[in-house]
This record gives sequence, C-alpha cells and structure tokens, in this order.
Amino acid sequence: MNSDMTVPCSGGLVSIRVGAIIKKGDKFLMVEDRYRNNFFSVGGRVKFGETAAEAVRREVFEETGVDLEVERLGFVHENYFYEVAPANFGKLVYQIELYYYMKTPSDFEPKSMTFDEGKSNERLSWISADEKRGIFPAFFRTELSNPFDGVKYFLNDERQKRR
Repeated sequence: MNSDMTVPCSGGLVSIRVGAIIKKGDKFLMVEDRYRNNFFSVGGRVKFGETAAEAVRREVFEETGVDLEVERLGFVHENYFYEVAPANFGKLVYQIELYYYMKTPSDFEPKSMTFDEGKSNERLSWISADEKRGIFPAFFRTELSNPFDGVKYFLNDERQKRR
C-alpha cells in the first residue's frame, strides 16, 4: 500500500494524477519548472489506498505546507502522452487527471515557495492566464479565467501526432 498509482501496461504506463486549483483573484498557484521553463499544476499521483480528494489535499500540503480543503471537482483530463523523464523516456503514458478547486482563504500563502521533491529546479509561482511560458494542463489558460460550476472533460492525445 502507499505506492503511486502508476502501473505498467502493454509496454506503457497507466497513471492516476490529481491537481489542485488554488486561486487568488486572477492568479493561480502553479509549480514552476525552471529547467523546462514552464508551469504545471500543484499536485501529483494518487497513492494506492487513498481517494483522489485525499490525494489532492496531501499533495497541496506537501507542496505548500498548508492544509486546504477541497471545494469541488472541476476537470477530468484524459491524457495520452510520451514520457520525457529519463526513467521512462519515450514510453506511452495513459493518465487520468482529476483537477479540484480548493477552498482558498483570502489570506492564503504557501509556507514556502520552494519544496523538496529532489528537484531543485521547481518552485511555486502565482501566475495569470496571460503568462507567456507553457502552462500544463493547457486548458487552465482559458478555463480558470472563466469558471464553470460543473465538471468539464478534456482529452489530449499525443498518439495522433505520431501517426
């Protein structure tokens, strides 16, 4: 128990990931990857034995030092991509991503803008939708500026690009 929900399947990987939507005004909190010069959502993989909502709270706490409550599910993202990380480079990954709006108090600030993930090239940043560098998931750029009360579904399929 307590292993990341990423499993081998037919030469590729299947993964379940959660992401947090932490907003203050027109800015949202993202992880800045200074090596790749882009941003991705606060979050990570679900561990076996926990629910997605439990996972997103854990990930938010690990990355911000603050325990935020889940407000609601906002997006489901079905994502096929080819891994770029060295350990699984080139493998096809099928990832289900669940993005949750977090209850964010007006005085919320992370305890630290850096966190120890074994990668010194990452830090937290407040960004807006007009950020010039890449944002992952890409739909955050438009969707977080125009909130929707329901749950939206998105599909990204990089397999189409290789055909």
